[in-house]
Amino acid sequence: MNGYIHVYTGNGKGKTTAAFGLSLRAVGAGKNVFFAQFVKGQIYSELNAIEKFLPNITVERYGLECFIQKDPTQADIDMARKGFERVSEIIISGKYDLVVLDEANIAIYYNLFTVEELIHLLKQKPVETEIIITGRYAAPELIEMADLVTEMKEIKHYYNQGVEARKGIEF
Repeated sequence: MNGYIHVYTGNGKGKTTAAFGLSLRAVGAGKNVFFAQFVKGQIYSELNAIEKFLPNITVERYGLECFIQKDPTQADIDMARKGFERVSEIIISGKYDLVVLDEANIAIYYNLFTVEELIHLLKQKPVETEIIITGRYAAPELIEMADLVTEMKEIKHYYNQGVEARKGIEF
């Protein structure tokens, strides 16, 4: 079975959630999943669920704290570079049926690694490996290369009315 490249992008809520949903579906079908999170260092409730219920998903995180409101530090860059090297090994190994690169688009946007590096890696993936790349600001080159692109578009969000992120819903 061929594996395809998905890109979930846009300014709307739900990109990571969609990637976790497809990961859940893959595990339900007996597949092995590697979920790499770039940029994110905070604890999210879905990580607790994975640890409890989904032994076929491996999650590794390559982020410290969210730096979106400021420039990334050298530590942020180093962690993302280390993560990219690790993910490169994982993808090329063919050990996993589905590999998620959560917030890789953000990592590229903030120059933690380049779109050229990611495209070069994707060209080396085993034919049967499915890849999901999430995050706002997907590069046009990545959109062109992908087999499936979904844009999450914010129409209305209660955050704009002052509602803070809620445990179990936003994190």
